[in-house]
Amino acid sequence: MDEGKMDENEWRYHGEGNKSLVVAHEQRCVVLRFLKFPPNRKKTSEEIFQHLQNIVDFGKNVMKEFLGENYVHCGEVVQLPLDFVKQLCLKIQCERPESRCDKDLDTLSGYALCLPNLARLQTYHFAEHRPILCVEIKPKCGFIPFSSEVTHEMKHKVCRYCMHQHLKVATGKWKQISKYCPLDLYSGLLQEAQNNLKIFKNGELIYGCKDARGPMADWSELAHHLKPFFFPSNGLAGGPHCTRAVIRELVRVITRVLLSGSDKGRAGALRSGPGLRGPAVCEASPFSRSPHCQGKSTPERSGLPKGCLLYKTLQVQMLDLLDIEGLYPLYRRVERYLEEFPEERKALQIDGPYDEAFYQRLLDLSTEDDGTVAFALTKVQQYRVAMTAKDCSIMIALSPCLQDASSDQRPIVPSSRSRFAFSVSVLDLDLKPYESIPHQYKLDGKIVNYYSKTVHAKDATLMSTRFKESEDCTLVLHKV
Repeated sequence: MDEGKMDENEWRYHGEGNKSLVVAHEQRCVVLRFLKFPPNRKKTSEEIFQHLQNIVDFGKNVMKEFLGENYVHCGEVVQLPLDFVKQLCLKIQCERPESRCDKDLDTLSGYALCLPNLARLQTYHFAEHRPILCVEIKPKCGFIPFSSEVTHEMKHKVCRYCMHQHLKVATGKWKQISKYCPLDLYSGLLQEAQNNLKIFKNGELIYGCKDARGPMADWSELAHHLKPFFFPSNGLAGGPHCTRAVIRELVRVITRVLLSGSDKGRAGALRSGPGLRGPAVCEASPFSRSPHCQGKSTPERSGLPKGCLLYKTLQVQMLDLLDIEGLYPLYRRVERYLEEFPEERKALQIDGPYDEAFYQRLLDLSTEDDGTVAFALTKVQQYRVAMTAKDCSIMIALSPCLQDASSDQRPIVPSSRSRFAFSVSVLDLDLKPYESIPHQYKLDGKIVNYYSKTVHAKDATLMSTRFKESEDCTLVLHKV
């Protein structure tokens, strides 16, 4: 990229989260990611550069090691002309969701992350005219807490995501409760989601919410977009049967891609840890009484191949060995030490560097507290990494194979009508901040208390009704 020749008209708004905003180049397969801050919070250029460099280092030295080199794209920090950044900010402002405009794009430092566009195939420089379908899945936490430190019995029965849904609806963040449960995905099922499933066609969102309070696309509209990719083999041209057939074609392809896996990460080093157990049944899931879910309490019995990305992501999530209830007292131990010896913060690598030494300490899976700051720090760092894995996204890019593409070395997945070249990437891998732990502790209590008092006491028959209504929109993962 030639930072000296930047034209804001060559870039378009791509999306944003709580802490960053992304723009994509119209022609080239790259995106720029800018940090966002509240209007009254200013950081120096040096602090912003180090923040972005830490993101790169953490991805390269930690998440690539756990998940595999082909799945994680770290990018590089670039410095851009300030005029370009300011003009770009003005250009995209009208496209930003209102709910995200409480924070402003950083226009003062000129620093950004340059990354590959993960909505495009990462394994091949394809012709621009070929259609691209991209599916983004945000799995969330895929297991029930197994720590003996958990004091709320409800947390051993209902997953954090399902409990949190009720609080989000009550506070107005969402209009309705999602039918998605992360434990279903990690046990072989995917239900209808909110912001946990987005589908793009040639870079344009065709399914999912742009805004937390925005409307969801319906299945028939989605099927209309997907027909050029998955025309049903039974020849039906329209109607509900055609919609079902097209969606099922998409489901089959996603299933095969999610269960594939050849990129070896080092997450296997985590499997021997004490108490590392896989998904249990979430009582709030519409599938909790489904035959698919019965008896699945370990990753090995979940139907997920050990080499697939979902399995490796789950292992990293389970670095949360003590749950936030057991972790918070250890965080307080580290805090007391830092209050007494503030100059030690750098040596403890709270804010980096995220290097090989940082990674190696994450592999200590002991849960016997020897009362030291070293033990507490290791558990705190593991928790931060686990929370990062719980909030990551998986991006699957698909493109129909050309007739003469037999010589390509790209991964291929078949459908009933054609074949697709595909690539799989993981994004949203910023290490969760150390300072967020007290917030997580308070939020956890708030979520559990709200669910226990207002939801669990109600009749659960509505859950089985929702299951019947959405039976045709279910993704079932089987070993292939």
